[in-house]
This record gives sequence, structure tokens and C-alpha cells, in this order.
Amino acid sequence: MKATERLQVDFAHSPDSDDAFMYYGIASGAVSTGDFVFNQVMKDIQTLNEEAKEGKYEISAVSFAAYPHIKSQYLLMPCGASFGIECGPIVVVNEKQKVIELNSITVAVPGYLTTAYLLLRLAMPEAKVIMLPFDEIVPAVQNGLVQAGLIIHEGQLTHLQSCLKKVFDLGQWWYEETHLPLPLGANVIRRDLGQQRILQLKQILKESIVYSLQNRAAAMKYALSFARGMSEKTADQYIKMYVNDLSVDFGEVGRLAVKKLFNLATEANLWDAEFQSEFV
Repeated sequence: MKATERLQVDFAHSPDSDDAFMYYGIASGAVSTGDFVFNQVMKDIQTLNEEAKEGKYEISAVSFAAYPHIKSQYLLMPCGASFGIECGPIVVVNEKQKVIELNSITVAVPGYLTTAYLLLRLAMPEAKVIMLPFDEIVPAVQNGLVQAGLIIHEGQLTHLQSCLKKVFDLGQWWYEETHLPLPLGANVIRRDLGQQRILQLKQILKESIVYSLQNRAAAMKYALSFARGMSEKTADQYIKMYVNDLSVDFGEVGRLAVKKLFNLATEANLWDAEFQSEFV
């Protein structure tokens, strides 16, 4: 690469507060991107999961559950992940609904490649499911179009305002089963970039997350600009739920949690064979 050339890198992530918060160091220009020019792409997580199967972006946020489907093209980055500590996706119903048979209800899910759906399959294997875009699930439950909804993103905090009640907490279930943090979303990087560039890009992302945590007020303001009308208080609470030390670096406990997730899916025959994750 000539000194004047800079490699264009598409960095795709969801507009959720946690993803946007972690990207702030790069977006603000506070973190040097060196030989790279970052092109920010924002789409919902199920779309990113599907596009990652095509290797569309150099770096992309994806659901951990999607990784086995894209492993041939991507490596897991050990930073930028969303881990829940005794919290995670929830199953909700209309508050007027009286009798709930959890194992026989039909649940609207936000995508078959999402970690939320994988957790539902593990915790409630008898439940029937239909897929809806994540932002259509709450209205569908409110209007009685579906019996229940699997809620991700800020709906975990705002469902009471939508006259919905929680009937199952997958984050709590996971913790009781494993006593580990819950790996929900990760960043992946395309293998064809080569080892040197991959390591450089990993460091840039890590520095961005550290900068955002150290400059929380400014990073929060940036994240709120994508927060779908979320209040500052709710956004702050949501970011605290999913951006933590494990977002800076998985460490041993984060890698153990990822391994546990994949092993449980294998044991439940949700994948064809035992799966090994590969990190940068």
C-alpha cells in the first residue's frame, strides 16, 4: 500500500444504542484510523446476519448465533461484543392475557439467525414461532395478532409502557443455567483482509470502545441520535446492560460463555456438528 493510499473499510452495525455508543471513538475522529477509511453502515441485526452470509462488509456486527453460518469468511473479534449480565431478551404477552402455557404458545421472533431465537429454542423447545421484523413485534402483541413476542433491544426496558408483561426472561434463564455472561452480539472481520490488517483494525475498534467509555456523556449523546425516540435515561440504562469490560475484551470468561452457547446448541441438535469459534 502506498503512503497516500487508504483502504476503504465498510463497518456495519445496528443503530442500537450499545453499538452506536461503542463506535463513537471512530465516528468522532478521536481515535486515529491510520491507513483505513471507515464507511459506517447501519442496518437491523437480522439484515446484517443475512448479509454477512454473503461476506458483504469487511467488519460487521452480527448475532453470535449467526457465526456458524459465516465462519468460512469471518473471524470473531474479541472486542465490541454485547454481553448481558443476568439480563437478555424477554418473552412478553399482552397484559390482559390471563392464562399462559409457555411450551405451547406461538412466539413472534426477530429473526432465525438471532441469538435471541437460539436461546428461545434452548429454553422453550416446544414453543411455536413465526418471524417478524423486530420493530413490528410489540405492536403485533399489543393488537393480539400474535400470542407472544420475543423482545430484543430497548423493548426489554420499555415493554411495560406498551401494556405488555414479561412471562419469561431468557437472560435470567441463561444465568441460572450457566452462571456466565450471556453473549448476544459480536463484531466479525473478514478473513481475506489478511492478518496484519485484521490486527490493526481490531486495535482501532478496541480503542474506540475504550474512548467511548472514558467519554461517556459525549458517546451517549451520539448514541441517542440513533435511539428511535428512546429517552436519555433509558438509553443510559440499556448501554449499562450491554457495554461493559467484556465489550473491551472477551477475556477468559467471555470466551467460555461463547463456547458454552455453541456447545448447548450442539447438544440440543440445533447444529449438525460440534462447532468451534475462531477469534482474531
